[in-house]
Amino acid sequence: MERINKNTSKIAFLLMSLICLLQYSCNSKDDLAVEKENIKNTLIAMWDAIEKEDMEAYASYVHPEFTQFGETDSILRVGKAAEITGVTEWVQESKNIHTEMIDPRISIRENTAWITYYWSDSGITNGETFATKGKSTRIFVKENGKWLCIHGHYTLLP
Repeated sequence: MERINKNTSKIAFLLMSLICLLQYSCNSKDDLAVEKENIKNTLIAMWDAIEKEDMEAYASYVHPEFTQFGETDSILRVGKAAEITGVTEWVQESKNIHTEMIDPRISIRENTAWITYYWSDSGITNGETFATKGKSTRIFVKENGKWLCIHGHYTLLP
């Protein structure tokens, strides 16, 4: 009888371990999916802030060490202040700006994530209508529980 109890205890322990492992695995996948959605929503919120001309909101998503290779930039733009100044100037001379994300792909490694996607945008700048398409990579870091954009690289498509 003692042998049956020991075997039953071992089986119960193994089953409980397996259940915990499966639960952890499922939670990890669920957590990863939530974080990916958070990153996508952060980028959408950045674009929404631009559309609403809310530079304070936009700035809240930009990391202090932000860098960028813009669509037509020949040099690297460095720093959050440079990013906010550039976007503010563009927004002041533009209206009806709208950007759409196409086929986003998100990868996360600990507190660093990157999203690659195609985009299309439209609006009016200096009285001229524009509509462009491109491809982009954005890199985010998670600090104090919040995803911040630390780098952007944008390429116009024909």
